[in-house]
Amino acid sequence: MRDEEKQAWIILVLGIMAFLANGDNYAVAPLILDMSKELNLSISETAFSVTSYMICFGFFTIFVGPLADRYGKTRIINIAAFGTAIFSILSAFSYNLTSLIVLRAFNGAFGSGIFPVCVAHIGESSTDAHRQRSIGKFFGMMFLGGASATAIGGLIAHFGSWRTVYFLYGFFELVIAFIMLKSIEKQPGVIEHLNFRKIYRKTAQNKELIKVVSTIFLTGFSVFGTFTYSGKFVQGNTGYGILGVGMILSLFGIATVIGARSVTPLRRHFNNRFVPYSALLGSLCLATLPVLHSPILIGLALFGFGFAFISVHSTLVTTAQNLMPSMRGTVMSLVSFNLFVGGAAGTWANGWIMDHVGMPMVFYGAAFLMLLILMISSRWIDLGLRPVKIIQSI
Repeated sequence: MRDEEKQAWIILVLGIMAFLANGDNYAVAPLILDMSKELNLSISETAFSVTSYMICFGFFTIFVGPLADRYGKTRIINIAAFGTAIFSILSAFSYNLTSLIVLRAFNGAFGSGIFPVCVAHIGESSTDAHRQRSIGKFFGMMFLGGASATAIGGLIAHFGSWRTVYFLYGFFELVIAFIMLKSIEKQPGVIEHLNFRKIYRKTAQNKELIKVVSTIFLTGFSVFGTFTYSGKFVQGNTGYGILGVGMILSLFGIATVIGARSVTPLRRHFNNRFVPYSALLGSLCLATLPVLHSPILIGLALFGFGFAFISVHSTLVTTAQNLMPSMRGTVMSLVSFNLFVGGAAGTWANGWIMDHVGMPMVFYGAAFLMLLILMISSRWIDLGLRPVKIIQSI
């Protein structure tokens, strides 16, 4: 197998795992009512299982990057893949609130080792010319998994139950984990000693990196914090059921896949203007969503939102990795931490806004944050294409 074909196969396998792992988290969101009834819990109590997943995911993200740099990225990816698969399957056998929370917490902890370390591995194994496109493809699969999860989860639950959703996601994750074990070559660590304080002190001294990951926090806040409530918005404005809503939301994920394939030539053409233009597109799409009722127009706006997101995020991630190429695992821990903590903060804040102000302000606020990202990328950080040697010397 040629190097290009081998790299394409690795991206495909890792992308499918990301598709399943991200979908595993989102697929059950519309099924919480059924879970609550079967386990004799309130909806707010059942929602603690989602909170436990996200908290453990965000917390353990800080550790998996340095561990991957020390012991090898493929080793951490394999452990994380088997762990998230096993605990997803076990979640299907939850019998009360405690068991559900504990199993989902372990699932989130192992899931934290998939996204950042896979991106670090892809960035490390890709050439400079193909790095952003490869990372974009991976993120496209990941967010397609999340965006289509409501439709997939609803379809599975229609013929089974929420337990079937957990079990099938875990089963297919386990299949991919075995494939990964055989197909991804083992790689050694890139640092000799594991000292978390020293590692993160070194990253904190890189001011350009801090600027980039801070912008990623805003991206997570605006994108994840908004997309969480997009299903409720689409259902309210169209009257569609869960399958119809899932199909419309999947256009966001489809846009991330398409955007991942076109982001490299577009960035080469627009260079420093690429992220500002993409953020402007995202802001316009978000600002128009509240006034739309046509399923076609809502789908187009979500498509533009997804395209803008993958354009902005893949550029920020590629820039962050190039700032500290010898510590890609640690860099991706910071990236993932800021993305998901930003998403959690956005979800909480937008929940309050939705309850006290109204759904339109959720989208208007996210549109404002996209404009803020436009200003930051135009004036505060340099996201233009530069030779890697120059970047490494920073």
